[in-house]
Amino acid sequence: MILESTNNNQQSTINNNMSKTKNWPLWEIFVRSKNGLEHRHFGSLHAADADMALENARDVYTRRNEGVSIWVVESKNITASNPEHNGEMFEPAQDKVYRHPTFYELPDEVKHM
Repeated sequence: MILESTNNNQQSTINNNMSKTKNWPLWEIFVRSKNGLEHRHFGSLHAADADMALENARDVYTRRNEGVSIWVVESKNITASNPEHNGEMFEPAQDKVYRHPTFYELPDEVKHM
């Protein structure tokens, strides 16, 4: 009888912990690889706070020592453009030729361009 009561208490604790994790915020994970210069989106995970998100991201996304830097961003803080309105968003850039550096050569001293 005592064993049955203990098992019920353990199951109740597990169910409580699982319901709490469902309320954790979603975090987007960006990792910079050893041979890369930019952070790339690697995935998403749930965590209670930024520190936990960093630790979990390290464990999940950089198990093979492929990363040198991790960014975690709470998903609710990301604002994105709407792909359906990309014409309105990106059309003004077409008339700015200085944004397209195709008319001059880069010196050899300039790296990573």
